[in-house]
Amino acid sequence: METCIVEGNISVKAVLLGKKRKVHKILVDAKKKDKDTAFILHKAKEAQVDIAYVKREEIDALATGKTHGGIIAYCGQRKYQNLEELVNKKQVFLALIEGVEDPFNFGYVLRTLYAAGCDGVLVPLRNWTTAADVVTRASAGASEYMNIIIADDMEDTLTYLHQNDITLLCAQRKDAISLYSYTFPERICLAIGGEMRGLSKAVMTHSDQNLYIPYRSDFRNAMTAAASTAIFAFEVVRQKEN
Repeated sequence: METCIVEGNISVKAVLLGKKRKVHKILVDAKKKDKDTAFILHKAKEAQVDIAYVKREEIDALATGKTHGGIIAYCGQRKYQNLEELVNKKQVFLALIEGVEDPFNFGYVLRTLYAAGCDGVLVPLRNWTTAADVVTRASAGASEYMNIIIADDMEDTLTYLHQNDITLLCAQRKDAISLYSYTFPERICLAIGGEMRGLSKAVMTHSDQNLYIPYRSDFRNAMTAAASTAIFAFEVVRQKEN
């Protein structure tokens, strides 16, 4: 049974409430007394999760750092969602993330997209199990609430998007128009690549429209994936609210 450890109130609460992975056991400092922890343990008991009250030193020995706050959880593999579950409504906001290899950056991207109301994130096949705690903490728990779809066959996934009238928008400068000159349709998938690798040829070939962020200075380097994601995602939010 493949397991991972997540650390701290935010992460443990997220795996419990997100219900996208099985929580096997929670270890909590026997002296830890606060409302948030009490809520977490209440939810754990509701879900019939085993709880062990232990000394702080035992948690220190198991955790990767000192920011666990006296609580960790043993969890199983994450359950991923199907694209078909997310496209059967009038408005669809998806994101496709490629080339983001650092788990901290991946977590920051998920955090931003979840805050912006993204329905789900498409990612290439990769095992994030060993980095689950980092991703969960960097995303402030958003990675456990967000719908994530594994695009194990990218060509098939992109074809499916078009068949379901979902406009693929690529955040890249080639043949692009300004983000602020574009009116977002109701059904979109926003593709953002890592600052080093960018988007794959397969994704760029299927792009319906390329968009770029206009700079106010003569800066010729790419922004971070997390920063670009925030700018694009919240322009989608702004337009939907107007």
